[in-house]
Amino acid sequence: MKFTYEELVKVTKAQVLHCQNTSGSLNISTDSRNININDVYLPLKGERFDGHDFIQNAVEKGARGYFTSDKSLIFPDAKFILYVENTLIAYLQIALYCRKVKNPVTIAITGSSGKTTTKEMMAAVLSESYNVHKSLLNHNNEIGLCQTILSMPEETDVLILEMGMRGEGEIELLSKYSEPDIAVIANTGTAHIGRLGTVRKIAKAKCEISKYLHEEGVLFAHDTELIRSVNKYKGDTVYVGLNSPYLKDVKLNADSSEFVYKNQKYRLNVEGIHNIQNSLFVINTAIKLGIPSSKIARGLKKYKPIEKRWEISDVGGFKVINDSYNSNPESLRAAITTFLNTQKVPRVLVLGDMGELGKKERIYHKEIGEFLNQFEDVELITVGKQAKYIAKLSKHPSKSFANNKDAAEYIKNNVKKGSTLLFKASRFMKFEEIITELSK
Repeated sequence: MKFTYEELVKVTKAQVLHCQNTSGSLNISTDSRNININDVYLPLKGERFDGHDFIQNAVEKGARGYFTSDKSLIFPDAKFILYVENTLIAYLQIALYCRKVKNPVTIAITGSSGKTTTKEMMAAVLSESYNVHKSLLNHNNEIGLCQTILSMPEETDVLILEMGMRGEGEIELLSKYSEPDIAVIANTGTAHIGRLGTVRKIAKAKCEISKYLHEEGVLFAHDTELIRSVNKYKGDTVYVGLNSPYLKDVKLNADSSEFVYKNQKYRLNVEGIHNIQNSLFVINTAIKLGIPSSKIARGLKKYKPIEKRWEISDVGGFKVINDSYNSNPESLRAAITTFLNTQKVPRVLVLGDMGELGKKERIYHKEIGEFLNQFEDVELITVGKQAKYIAKLSKHPSKSFANNKDAAEYIKNNVKKGSTLLFKASRFMKFEEIITELSK
């Protein structure tokens, strides 16, 4: 979206430090390396950088003007200079202004796991009836929110925003500067428990998504006692869950991706009961927006998992299912259950460390090993300092490795060709290295 000088000053309540020329339609840029005519440079601060260090570069490359939170940074070649106390807040204020001007139906999605899948499913279904704009990949923090909103095409009918968090107050901030019409809490689990301490605190943080939800909006939330107990939203709330005692109209086969919901048959192109759970949020949202069931079913069929999310391929004589985009105890249990209920023997679980689990991380890994003992006919390979405790508590044949290279060598030389392998770990484990090695 383009802005006038007057809009930027008004929206951010900026103090004008210098003003020579205010004409034209202006773009916001946070990257000093890519400055175009009529760009206004907005410097952001990160853990390892400060965009203020590059203001002069931006001006030299032709920026019309710039924001700053340091009044000493004056470069008179700029046509105007605007002072704000916090440039990130200014960025968020500009984004909210854009969202209000274009006024699409705004859908916010969060969850300890499943939020990206739900977002992608949502986009596939709602695109059957509307022009949809969505968060890219995992652009789910404050900067990603602004980038998503400001890149929204003029013809956008529905805006879908993924909202992530690492601590308290972060979801509330995203909600404040997007003012959603519909909010979705996919689930709450132990992701980020190392930072927040308890699952209850995580649930409360996820429920912040409704803090600035439109008073005539609707909240779709995973139906658990925990979420019901911490949810404070007073508006329309619909609890959705496969195991909900209030939900009697879901018929499904645990070994299938086909199910019946509200007397309509649906089919997903991805396996797993957890994905059916995610699709229920999508179906209810689509119904709320007046999309007929036939289009909902067609949209769900079009959904395809993104990279490293149940990505199936043939690699080095093995059938590989790569679900290593991320991992936490809830998503790992769901992946294991789906894998062992749908794949034929011989089959191998390749599991790596789960991150951000705090002081109890060893316990959570051990619990996965105990969870595995209810299944039969599976080989286990673990990689990492914590994942080895999965193997220690599991009764299945297992091997543990300290690094990806050794694990890959073992698989190539010892695992039977034709086996199906599930790769699941947190992103920092870089499990794509093992798959690349298998392909050689």
